[in-house]
Amino acid sequence: MSSIEETLSIIKPDAIERNLEEKIKNFFLKNNLKILKSKKVKITKDEASEFYKVHQTKPFFNDLCEYLSSGPIVVMVLAGDNAVLKNRELMGATDPKKAEEGTLRKMYGISIDKNSVHGSDSVENAKIEIDFFFK
Repeated sequence: MSSIEETLSIIKPDAIERNLEEKIKNFFLKNNLKILKSKKVKITKDEASEFYKVHQTKPFFNDLCEYLSSGPIVVMVLAGDNAVLKNRELMGATDPKKAEEGTLRKMYGISIDKNSVHGSDSVENAKIEIDFFFK
């Protein structure tokens, strides 16, 4: 059974630097996800820390926050059938080296840190993350 969901997607600084915004957006559209909202923003390290607070105990937390706040990002609300899972499948594994062929991170990711995209990992977190950027 499918259900229409919304999820947050972020095009990260490394992908914006390489002008991949349109390619990534078109990839979502081709794969039956609608882009309901989209905006380019630059967040502070404090905002990144707040956004990623679920990871605050992890060793990579500081680097993650530094990185997300290092340049402009594009935040989007994607919608479609089972959008959370669908987006995660389209992104591929966090480590581009382990991501499957044809996924965004395999195609565009540079490293485990600079992996080009973020997507919500659950319907609950999608709501929180969407509210964070689109209150």
